[in-house]
Amino acid sequence: MIPRFRPALGPKELAAIFSGGSAGDIGAFETAFAAQMGQQHAVAFPYGRTGLLLLLRALGIKHATVVCPAYTCVVVQHAIVLSGNRPVFVDSGPDANMNLELAEAAIRPDTRALIATSIFGHPVDLDRLAALQQRHPDLIVIQDCAHSFIAEWNGNPVHRAGKAALFALNASKMMTSIFGGMVTTDDGDLAARLVAERDKEIVAPTFAKSVARALYVMALYPAFWPPLYGLTERLRQSGLLDRFTRYYSEDAIDMPPDYLVGMTDIEARIGLAQVARLDGFISARRAYAAFYRRHLSDLPGLSWIEAPPGSSYSHIAARVADKREAMAAAFARGVQLGEII
Repeated sequence: MIPRFRPALGPKELAAIFSGGSAGDIGAFETAFAAQMGQQHAVAFPYGRTGLLLLLRALGIKHATVVCPAYTCVVVQHAIVLSGNRPVFVDSGPDANMNLELAEAAIRPDTRALIATSIFGHPVDLDRLAALQQRHPDLIVIQDCAHSFIAEWNGNPVHRAGKAALFALNASKMMTSIFGGMVTTDDGDLAARLVAERDKEIVAPTFAKSVARALYVMALYPAFWPPLYGLTERLRQSGLLDRFTRYYSEDAIDMPPDYLVGMTDIEARIGLAQVARLDGFISARRAYAAFYRRHLSDLPGLSWIEAPPGSSYSHIAARVADKREAMAAAFARGVQLGEII
């Protein structure tokens, strides 16, 4: 069976767990990530939502409204609320991204920022976004690229079309440092303020956290090994893995207990190995998308969500009339579908 996701972990990532660490591992990861994204600065965080929280602080945004898509992971709104701001929700368009025409009406006198999410790796329409910024020159645009590593709109990377871009790096993302997040920017002053916020708020990781991260990574290898994956899936369905796999609550505004405990050297070394493979990951995902769209198009009640050219496909997304029927039909062909958000 083809699982709904499988972390692309290889021998280099496994070796990174046991290789000797150094004080420069996180800095090396930041440098490599910035170079891969073609940006001047990258700042690492223990989680993507921690990065967003401290980015809003570094931008001086407080007691304001932040425009964001209604269809996105709740951790985005958690970070907005915990930063002392209020999210304003905007519905989606045909590509599942925020409808930028509706976003115009959501901008108020107290609106300071707009979070442009390229959901599923579908690039946000940068032409409409630029027009919106021209009409609202004081609006700060943050690109949420948790799903969209190097997605492009007419050849232009979406992550560079804003004040800063936010990336999440947990094990379900296109590339991973197991947990972790990254903020990139070309604004040197903002990068310095962001580092200052991080240094003020985040404490150094403990040895226990490093051990826990190492054990988590090692558990992923057998968990997704095809002969054992059926057992993993049964455990997931039973709820026994929720402690390890659920990374947010839909019933409470919260953060992980260790959201202010820094990224470990193990995570940074795994991220370094992954960043070197990112171009290959994106090429593979584009090929997978074409394959699935061709071979699963006759599933009952399924219609593919519009994916603009330049999509990098964190997910291959479709609307269905009956999710259980569609999932069962795909499962019968050896393909596991899943829900997200």
